[in-house]
Amino acid sequence: MTKLFGYLGMDVATMTTNDWLGVFFSVAVFTGMVYVYIMVFRPANKDKFESQSSMALDDEDHINAGEIK
Repeated sequence: MTKLFGYLGMDVATMTTNDWLGVFFSVAVFTGMVYVYIMVFRPANKDKFESQSSMALDDEDHINAGEIK
């Protein structure tokens, strides 16, 4: 078992700033994905998402993007 932890372990003393940023962002993205998956697949939120399901196809309202008239 120690061989497994030796293989998966990391040498904290030799980690650079880029290594630490990679660890931080990987953990942050994983946490965010877990939060989004729980939010989306929760049955209590079904009505909220179903009410906005056609939002991408709704183009009746004009969006002012600074066109010259």
